[in-house]
Amino acid sequence: MSATRRQILSRTGATAAGIAFTGALAELFAGSASAAPRTAGYGPLVPDPDGLLDLPAGFRYRVLSRQGDPLRSGEGLVPGNHDGMGAFAGRRGRVHLVRNHENRVTGKIAVPTVPGLTYDPAGKGGCTVLELDGRNHVLGERVAIAGTAVNCAGGPTPWNTWLTCEETEDRAGTNGYTKDHGFIFEVDGADPHRTGAVPLTAMGRFQHEAIAVDPTSGIVYETEDAFERPFGLFYRFLPHKPLGGTGSLRAGGTLEAMRVPGVPDLSVVQETGTRFDGIEWVPVPDPLARETPIRHQDFGPRGITHAQKLEGCYWGGRAVYFVSSFARAKDGSAATHFGQVWKYEPHRRRLTLVVVFGPSTDVRLPGESPDNICLAPTGGLMVCEDGSGAQHVFGVSARGEVYAVARNAQALTSAAAATGGTPEAPEWGEFAGVTFSPDRSTMYVNCYTPGTTFAVTGPWC
Repeated sequence: MSATRRQILSRTGATAAGIAFTGALAELFAGSASAAPRTAGYGPLVPDPDGLLDLPAGFRYRVLSRQGDPLRSGEGLVPGNHDGMGAFAGRRGRVHLVRNHENRVTGKIAVPTVPGLTYDPAGKGGCTVLELDGRNHVLGERVAIAGTAVNCAGGPTPWNTWLTCEETEDRAGTNGYTKDHGFIFEVDGADPHRTGAVPLTAMGRFQHEAIAVDPTSGIVYETEDAFERPFGLFYRFLPHKPLGGTGSLRAGGTLEAMRVPGVPDLSVVQETGTRFDGIEWVPVPDPLARETPIRHQDFGPRGITHAQKLEGCYWGGRAVYFVSSFARAKDGSAATHFGQVWKYEPHRRRLTLVVVFGPSTDVRLPGESPDNICLAPTGGLMVCEDGSGAQHVFGVSARGEVYAVARNAQALTSAAAATGGTPEAPEWGEFAGVTFSPDRSTMYVNCYTPGTTFAVTGPWC
């Protein structure tokens, strides 16, 4: 689709936005089970009198959990830095909500260490799990894994476990850690002790962000959110024991990185619909990065393909989609953009740029930097914004329309306001971990800081 063919109709404002353009955005959601695509969003956002979460009329939220509150298990306090999250069906209509905590060594509230669930006692990150009934009442909340570091995103497996990803490359002896970090760990939300705290070392040691599993082949796709040049890579892990259920990934496998022939940096591609056939996958020389970080390793004279801020990742239809949250030439990227969504079709070995976010491209978010993404009940995307100022969850329909779903306005001085004090300006915390309940009736989403988990119900379809 050329720039001269784009027809952008925008409606801007603090409470809503909608943008339509010509093109085949519907391909982004092809093969997903969905209702008819929504064309106009859910209407303007209504300010929340409690100053927490602004939603469209007809929607309501429930606060499920907040950092610093006691865990219902009695293991300690709810940790902070809420990030990636997955929702899994339990027995008798219950939901197990597995939540990452992206704690570094400076984290104020660590994930409590629990015998049998702790990898490195010096690590403050990990996961907690909430058990909910069919009406989103919290029945239980406990530690699912502890002693990990910087648990950012991850993804679900076809056998209903969560893969939590460490976004760090710190080695033992660094920052007080007693073990190497930078791994993926498997978490069973229904029975965390069944998976324990075992690093899936064959899946690589690097700054992991998110994963998606091909439900047919069992291949796991992985993104790397590297902060400095050379930027991250897009990987695939070919397990020796694919789709073997809980524990199958521990059997090992082969880690490979994607090479787009002739394209060393994905940021230079900025035209929606640009397609590359004959994508190559190159074995990673040293997946454990014993001496050299993977993205620095020698992939031969033809090199490897990098991209800045590789973050969200999910499987839809017969393809895997992944996000480059942004690229900035001033940071060392070959070009600048405000976010990309890429589609890789394994059966065709084809990579296609399906969405470009930005002020003069296909979809202009009235904000910054798409981050976590998931499929919405209507067949479009839900996109968590990660930038400055007011933070939103945006919907992107199959027709390319962008609309606001939620805005975070957590009050800095709620305690002062409750006692008659003068409230200050709101603190805007990034959204993360957007996901839907197994029956698609509830959107769960985290506020990163102050760490809060919300359940949002309403007329999703």
